[in-house]
Amino acid sequence: MNQRTVAKIPKAPKKTAPAVASPWAVAPDREQQREAKRNAVLQAAAQLFNERGFHATSLDDIAARLSVTKPTLYYYVKNKDEILLQCVSQGLQMTLEGIEASRQAGGNAVDQLRACMQVYADIVMQPFGMCLIRVGDEEVPEPSRTELRRMKSEIDHAFRRLVAQGVQEGSLAPCDPKMSAFMIAGALSWIGRWYQPGGDYTPEQVAQQCIATLCDGVLRRPEPLKAAPVKRRAAPAAARKVSKK
Repeated sequence: MNQRTVAKIPKAPKKTAPAVASPWAVAPDREQQREAKRNAVLQAAAQLFNERGFHATSLDDIAARLSVTKPTLYYYVKNKDEILLQCVSQGLQMTLEGIEASRQAGGNAVDQLRACMQVYADIVMQPFGMCLIRVGDEEVPEPSRTELRRMKSEIDHAFRRLVAQGVQEGSLAPCDPKMSAFMIAGALSWIGRWYQPGGDYTPEQVAQQCIATLCDGVLRRPEPLKAAPVKRRAAPAAARKVSKK
């Protein structure tokens, strides 16, 4: 009996159900979303602290600004004290990082000093930097207050070093670097007290004008005297007679 070869028909692949999109994001995405929401809480809080003051702002106010419920805030922060600590810390950290980047960019002492002043002025007009000036660290409990003041000291010493370097280079007038650093930081810090967004000047214009005043002063310098034209003296009579011959 002849055996017939039976061709094998390949089986059709099994149909699988389409993958269901998980409503839970993967871990990195969840962490990014949480960080973004936490930062939004801090930004809203800083704005309210600047507008109303720390004690006059409640967690209910912050929640209302974000259009969320008060319990929602507790997913991202513990209490109002922690919010203030984070706001002030971010303002200081932004300033330190900006000053260090300006110094790393190089240039002489005056160039670096102007760049650091620009950074400082820019940040005190932003919510976290403004919160650092308007609320300060006095409301922050220990030991965080000590750490914040250590960071402030780093900013002060950065200005002192640049002033001292400028005096040594001869690009700055002889002065006490400590006192000059206090004056520079104090004057720029005060911008955070009076600056209001949407005013007559942009933040860049405010920074430029304040820095120019600090560096160049307000007294008008007298224009350099022009040298009088040199008058040629008339030659003696005897000399004139000789020259005619």
